This record gives sequence, structure tokens and C-alpha cells, in this order.
Amino acid sequence: METVADYFGSLVFNDEVMKERLPKDIYKALKRTVDDGKDLDINVANSVANAMKNWAIEKGCTHYTHWFQPMTGITAEKHEAFISPADGGKVLLEFSGKELIKGEPDASSFPSGGLRATFEARGYTAWDPTSYAFIKDDTLCIPTAFCSYSGEVLDKKTPLLRSMEALSKEAVKILSLFGNDAKKVITTVGPEQEYFLIDKKDYERRKDLIYTGRTLLGARSPKGQEMEDHYFGALRTRVSEYMHDLDKELWKLGIYAKTSHNEVAPCQHELAPVYGTTNVAVDNNQLTMEMMKKVAERHGFACLLHEKPFAGVNGSGKHNNWSISTDKGVNLLEPGDNPKDNAQFLLFLVAVLKAVDEYQDLMRMSVASAGNDHRLGANEAPPAIVSVFLGDELTEILDSIAEGKSLSGRAKEKMQLGVHVLPAIPKDTTDRNRTSPFAFTGNKFEFRMLGSSFSVAGPNTVINTIVAKELREFYGILSKADDFNRAVSDLVRDTYIAHRRIVFNGNNYSSEWVDEAQRRGLLNLASSPEAYDTLLAPKNIELFSEFGIYSSVELHSRYEILNEEYSKTIHIEALTMTDMINKQVLPAVMAYSADIARSINEKTAALPGMNLDAEKERLAEIEGLSGSLYRAVKELERTVAFSSDYEGSPLAHFSRNSIIPAMDEVRKYSDALELVVGQKYWPYPTYGEMLFYV
Repeated sequence: METVADYFGSLVFNDEVMKERLPKDIYKALKRTVDDGKDLDINVANSVANAMKNWAIEKGCTHYTHWFQPMTGITAEKHEAFISPADGGKVLLEFSGKELIKGEPDASSFPSGGLRATFEARGYTAWDPTSYAFIKDDTLCIPTAFCSYSGEVLDKKTPLLRSMEALSKEAVKILSLFGNDAKKVITTVGPEQEYFLIDKKDYERRKDLIYTGRTLLGARSPKGQEMEDHYFGALRTRVSEYMHDLDKELWKLGIYAKTSHNEVAPCQHELAPVYGTTNVAVDNNQLTMEMMKKVAERHGFACLLHEKPFAGVNGSGKHNNWSISTDKGVNLLEPGDNPKDNAQFLLFLVAVLKAVDEYQDLMRMSVASAGNDHRLGANEAPPAIVSVFLGDELTEILDSIAEGKSLSGRAKEKMQLGVHVLPAIPKDTTDRNRTSPFAFTGNKFEFRMLGSSFSVAGPNTVINTIVAKELREFYGILSKADDFNRAVSDLVRDTYIAHRRIVFNGNNYSSEWVDEAQRRGLLNLASSPEAYDTLLAPKNIELFSEFGIYSSVELHSRYEILNEEYSKTIHIEALTMTDMINKQVLPAVMAYSADIARSINEKTAALPGMNLDAEKERLAEIEGLSGSLYRAVKELERTVAFSSDYEGSPLAHFSRNSIIPAMDEVRKYSDALELVVGQKYWPYPTYGEMLFYV
């Protein structure tokens, strides 16, 4: 019987395969490139390319592709066959080091924020040897970075790799002051992925789901999630089969899919992996989202990754669990048995606090999108206000340091479960706070603001960079200190006092917190266009330039891309909504009201004295709502037409402040009609039908 161990990673050109297939000197040279950042020799590349090609062909591959992550937020690939012409009409199967190292996709057809014009098409993909090649759909996929002909970065991976190097460099310098001989510091991430599964037949009948990924119209089902019976509930047979199939596909790709369960909303589920090195985790999450959709089709499902597919029930997020470890496997965010005496841990902890406080705007910007705006602050996800949860013990420790008070170590408590046959469980010193945007959860920070469709590259680029900034500043202070221990103590105390406003352990959903956050001076960037506008603040341009993450030109391009993507998303949603109203909803309503009117006339003719109050009142109600709907959709069409007067950030703000309210007005009347129009007349599946399929 085949076990997971037999096929795990079978489609990955991983370290074990390389050890087996590469000459020892080539393998060692490649490892030096990966581990120490040494330049890649072309002879090494040729040898790796040949071994990679032979391995892939043995697995049934005929093509290869440079697999990259442009600014679309999804992946891209251009397939090339291994074949080359040979004498006698034959072919040779070839793949050189040059082809491994560099590819050339069209750079003008991807989002570039003005970096590339239509006539400036040349762009390059460059092999990233720190991520393993893999096989997908009988094609060898080579993870790569993507840049323009003139060298500007056009992808999400390159800035991430730069930020990882920056953080490693600054953290190693800090560790050396503590006598730690770590050569490298690695950031790790575990992105928990939420998603919805609905019947594919229902999906295919909804233009809004097809075009936008979310339902633009739809009245609430009589039952939603209020009974709290779906969370961690028993899996439907179809869903269980899907999850098992998905796990197997991911395991073949070397992805450590670990946990699956039902989430809060009907039809909502979650998959969580084991943590991995950040750039690999980013690659794996992109593959996970792709495989979720592919495997869903096999099982008659459509997988929805939008942040808010259904109004009135929880949307989907992606919890980004971030930590830092040395090359020797030491987690730098591990408090230890007595965190109050762990100076190194406390120093890294307050560095993170300072980073999040000083760069709240970038944290918020990194999770901003049209889809995520529906979710943040909706009592199902953290608010748009960035804060940090530390838990009672760590907060108590830092407060005592700030106030110069002694604090005795707290014994590890045990929870008694009240049933003699159940053992006592050691009580964690830190509770979990599911309402916090950035929560410390034992030995990592959980960034809970990400939307489910997000690439996790952008948010982690921001976290790595802002923490590197604070560590560089800390090193400048500590390296000059005469009394190192005293300097660390003073730095921890002073940093916490200056930035303790960012710490909040309470209910982030409460209205009181909004008022309290304002009193503390924390930012409340309620919409994506507001968040995007902070990207070009001088301090942020200086930050990214200082560490070589983005040049000023590259940062301006991201600003343009973000605003353009937001505006295009709202524009497509508005056009889809008007199309559905004009071609589906209004005709259905008119047909129903005509049948009611016909029924009234026929009944009156048959029995003139018959009481027809129900029919007449329903007809009047429908006619009133349909008239309001017609006027609302006309107003939406006029508003969308006005948008041509704007571009860039002004267009994004216009979309947020004018188009979205007009869409909300249309939806209000359409959803009201859905509740009173006969079911057989309604032109597409309702929430009840989609969320409670059998």
C-alpha cells in the first residue's frame, strides 16, 4: 500500500534529488550559491540544467517554464518544449544552463506602473535557486524573479528576497553582540488559507462570481452562521474527498499541508501548512491556491478565494504566521521559560513593536485591496487599525521594566478540566486574540489582516524591512555602549515606553477601541485608497531605498499599480452589476409582476367580488421596488460614466466614494425584490441554494 512518505515531494527537484543526480563538486557549488549568496558559475548551471531536464523527462515532462510572480498577484508561466532540431527530421531534447538561468517573457503586458510602455516589451526572468523546481501538468516549473529590460523589478518575489537578506544581515549583527555566532537569520511563514466551496453548477449560473469572484447581489439566507454549527463540524462527504485529494496533490509538490477543517461560515473551510522559509512559503501558497481551484473542478466544486464572496456571513482571510530563526534553528521570538530574564528575546520583541508602531501605514497598505475592504472591521476580521497583542504576561513584564518595578517569575499554571479521567493541561501564558491584527502567539506573530486571495509576498516584504530598520538602529546604539547589558536594558525600556501605544490586548471589534485608538494617535485608514496614499510618504521611500528593497521609481510604479488595480476591480463589478440587473433581474421581476397582473384580471373576470388584496398589494410592492431599482441602476450607470474624468489615485478615491455607494443602492432594491419574487422566476441561485447544497 502506497503511503504519504512514498510520494511526498515526488514532483520536486529537491535537495535529495540533487544530491543523487549532481556530481559532488557541482552540488557543493550550488549549495554555496544558495546558502552563502555566491555567484552562480555557468558550468554549474549547465550541469544542474542537464540533471533537471533528465529528471523531468523521466517524470513525463515535455516542456519547461520559468514560473514567476508578476504584480497581478497570481503566477505566470511561458512554456517552452525541450526539443531542438536534429538531422534527418529528428529532434534532440536539450536544456542548457543559459535557458535555466534566464528567460524572456513580454514585460509590457504585465502591470508595470509606467515602467514599461507597449513598445518596450523586453523583460527577463532569472532563476531563483533558493526555491526548488517542481513539476506541474507535465511541465518543469522553474521558480524565477522577473525584471524589465532596464533592470526595474516587476515582480513580488525579488523585493521579498531582498528584504529577507536585509533582515538577516541586521539580525546577525545584533546577535554577534550577544556572543551568538549565527551566520544567517531566516524568516519563516505559515499562511493559513481560508476558502469557500460551492457547487460548480451554481457558480456557472452567477455572472458576478465568474467575473468578480464575489456575489454582487443576493439576499441573506434564512439561515447563515448564527447557529455556530459549521465551525469544526463534521465534513460533508464531498468536501472530505476534496480535502484528501487536495492534500495528496500538495504533498506531491512537497507542500506540508497539515490542517484542514470547516470554518465559521457555511461552505467555508481552511487549510494550514507547516511553517517554512518565507520565499518558499510564498511559492507554496501560490501553488496551494492554484491547486485548490483545479482539484475543486474534479469534484464538481468551484473554489472561491475572494475575501467576501457572500454578504452577511464571514469572509475569508489568510493568517500570516511570521517568525525569525537562526541558521542553527534557534527561534529568536521564543520567550523561553522565563522571558523577563531573556534580554535577547525582549530586544527583538520591542524591535517588532517599534517597527509596527512607526510603520502602521505600511502594514495597513500591505493588506489593502478592494476585496479586503469588505472584510476588515466587519466583526469577522481585525479592524483597519493596526495594533499588537502581546498577552497579559509579556505586557506585565514590559510594564514592570518601563516602571522600574520588580516582577517575580510566574509559575506555569495548569488548567483543571473538571473530569478525573482527563489530564491537567499546562496553561499557555499567552491567550490567543482572534480580533487582533498582529498577535504574538507564543513564538511568532500572527498577521491576521491579509485577504484570502493575497500573495503573502508583499506583507512579508514590509514586515522584514521595517524590522530590519529597527535592528539596524539598535545595533548603532548597542555597538557603541560601554556597558552592553545596561544598554540593552535601557534600550528595551525606552523603546517600550515610546511605543507601548501600539499594544492592545482587548477586543478590537469594539467601538470603544476605535475611540481609544484615536486618543492614542493610531492610524485608522478605513479604505484601500487611503492606505495606498501613505506608500509614497517620504519616510517610506527612504526606508525602502535605504535597504535596496525598492528604488523610488519602483515604489512609484507600485503606487500606480495598486490604484489602477483597485479602480479596475470596482469598474468591473459595477459593469457586471448593471448587466445582471438589466438582463436578468428586471426581466425576471417584470415577468413575475405581469403574471400577477394577469392573475388579478383573470380572477376578477371569473368572480368580480373576489378579495384580491394579497395579489394587489404584492403587485404594488414589486412595482415600487422595481421602479426604485431601475432608477438606482441608471444612477450607477451615470456614475460609472463620470469615472472617465479621473485616473490614478483620484479615480480610486472616486470609485470608493461614488461608485461603491451607487452599487450599494442598487443591491438594496435588488435584494429586497429577491425576497418577494417567486422562486421559479429568480434568474440565478440564491444564497440558500449555494450555501446549503446537498
